[in-house]
Amino acid sequence: MNASDPTRILIIEDEPMLRLTLGDHLRDQGFEVFEAGDGQTGLDLFRTQHPSLVTLDLRMTPLDGHAVLAAIRQEDQDVPVIIISGQGQMNDVILALRAGAFDYLQKPIFDMAILDHALDRALERSALKRGNARLSRSFLAEGPQRPEDFALLLTTNKRMRDIFRYCEAVAQSLEPVLITGETGVGKELLARALHRSSRRVGPFVAVNVAGLDDQAFSDTLFGHVRGAFTGADRPREGLMEKAAGGTLFLDEVGDLGQQAQVRLLRVLQEREYHPLGSDTLRPLRARVLAATNRQIDELRGGRGFRSDFFYRLATHAVTLPPLRERSEDIPLLIRHFLTEACVPLGRPVPACPPSLLARLKAYSFPGNVRELKAMAHDALGRSTGGLLGPEAFPALAVLPDAHDCRNAHKNPFADLPSLPTLRAAADALVIEAMRRAEGVQKTAAVLLGISPQALSERLKRG
Repeated sequence: MNASDPTRILIIEDEPMLRLTLGDHLRDQGFEVFEAGDGQTGLDLFRTQHPSLVTLDLRMTPLDGHAVLAAIRQEDQDVPVIIISGQGQMNDVILALRAGAFDYLQKPIFDMAILDHALDRALERSALKRGNARLSRSFLAEGPQRPEDFALLLTTNKRMRDIFRYCEAVAQSLEPVLITGETGVGKELLARALHRSSRRVGPFVAVNVAGLDDQAFSDTLFGHVRGAFTGADRPREGLMEKAAGGTLFLDEVGDLGQQAQVRLLRVLQEREYHPLGSDTLRPLRARVLAATNRQIDELRGGRGFRSDFFYRLATHAVTLPPLRERSEDIPLLIRHFLTEACVPLGRPVPACPPSLLARLKAYSFPGNVRELKAMAHDALGRSTGGLLGPEAFPALAVLPDAHDCRNAHKNPFADLPSLPTLRAAADALVIEAMRRAEGVQKTAAVLLGISPQALSERLKRG
């Protein structure tokens, strides 16, 4: 529960021994503590010191805890107040909770872990509310005009908000948008947000094109007429027709074969296509969005990807940052995923103490937001209490020590006398990932930040 920047806590308690015990314990935890022996002194300290949290006794004279709580709520609706109550005061506690108190603890407090848990929950919720308020203000000032279109991409990151604003600006264009970023960063979520922002009345149709050969690609996108090939005993409507008036999203487009690239390039240029076996042209009435986990520079100059196709596909282009570059979003995201997992089970949402959040922020998340979501769901199965610890997240056990963390992002090529070629470096990276994954391609793909299909194609190319 330590914090690098001390959090201010105000204790309003008329029992000297309890006030001393609470104060000493909280100072040992790294908090900055202010103490008041009566209600009026507590209010004065609240107004001058602006604490992040208040613990409040109810039975005090001449100004009791109810009056203090009412005064605090008139001045600050958000600061969490934890009631410290004696036995037989449950009616008073209920009144205080209805008046805006966050939680209550019953005297005497024999186990300080109960206090720590209550503080963690209160401070985490307060931080989340402040973060949401900042996000709302930033949307009004810097973000898109309709932030609700992007609401499923939870973030407080300025770079992400800039991306939202750009996407909103190009949302109603008919030109393609290429979305790049590592696996698990939310490329399809952004594509769906673009579709919502476009106000197109047709559906959002998504397809992963990585595993399609040339004929399967053409048949899936363009459809066919009866008799177009052996086995085509009835016509098939392609996805371009199904997405008419809406959006067609092509995922993993970086792994398309050369022939498929040529066919799609012509469709994007002419905005028309032939179903297989038909001589009749059909207009493209869908807006095309595409995504890949390959980097822009790799696509632009890489082997196997046509430059003319790249420039046509990337008329508009955005790159979503990996989670490690927006670690300030981790508390917001982990809380969201835990809530998402707990609600169907009827379980209370467990708290994440600051120490756990710090370790999560130090983790590299090769699988990005998708990996964090999986970790949150798995953590619930490993914990039955109301407070999550690092033991519920096995991936955190491999984190380096503090010295190694400082060097985690050091350039691995900085001390080499000569640089390997790009091909040799990529091959060595793939070999090492396969070794660490013990030959399991899906695991190796997560380590590399690419899709299993993309890894399979790289392995085939040798």
